Amino acid sequence: MNMFYFLKLLAQMALPPASLALGMLIAGVLLLFGLRRLAGVVAALAVAELLVLALPPVSDRLMASLQDQTLVHAKAAPACCYDVIVVLGGGIAPAQPPLVPDPHLTDSADRIWHAARLYRRGVAPRIIVSGGGNTEMSEAEAMRLFLTDLGIPLEAVTLEGASFNTIENIRQVREMVKGARIALITSASHMPRAMRLARIAGLNVASFPTDWAPPDDARFWWQNWVPSLTALSVSSVALVEIMANTFDRRGDSLKL
Repeated sequence: MNMFYFLKLLAQMALPPASLALGMLIAGVLLLFGLRRLAGVVAALAVAELLVLALPPVSDRLMASLQDQTLVHAKAAPACCYDVIVVLGGGIAPAQPPLVPDPHLTDSADRIWHAARLYRRGVAPRIIVSGGGNTEMSEAEAMRLFLTDLGIPLEAVTLEGASFNTIENIRQVREMVKGARIALITSASHMPRAMRLARIAGLNVASFPTDWAPPDDARFWWQNWVPSLTALSVSSVALVEIMANTFDRRGDSLKL
């Protein structure tokens, strides 16, 4: 198992629902050894983590800690003109025939739509779509198909289909663009990490985020104290980015 997959597994096991299952398993083992009090503490902590992360105010704050940084980057980006728009992977899943004959959009599909909008606005004359895959169709190919369905000329879209994570996205794009001016597109929660890696790699990059997760100001006060699956999902996304930004130093390999 390489470091990328190990870190993904570690992050998954540290967050609900996997952390709840792991906590209960550890508590069960402790009970078998007669450590009732310690088993109770472990089980209570596992349940408490799930409940706290599922509270909307907690998810709002975690996401805001990332999106506030992204807003600063976005405000600093000139409106035009760039050599290329780069779309990082994560917005679409490739086709896997025969069961899944066509690509399908994910929660981050705004990235691809945003690229089409920027292209039509004249921000840059071409688009690089970045993302590999373990099937016959790469994520980059799936993105190009979607972009052409949105009316973007085929010749305006360049594929980078060899990368499997953000670090590889940035490394492969650097080889393709050299010192070109880049309008970088990714989700607002992912942009702080993407910008940090792009700058480590020495890219001439500006931030064009999308896929924002605004707090729900229409909530009634009591809904702030009712755990929800939506809040849990937002907390998990935010915490993965925060942990990667804090502990993952693999991006240092991008230094020239």
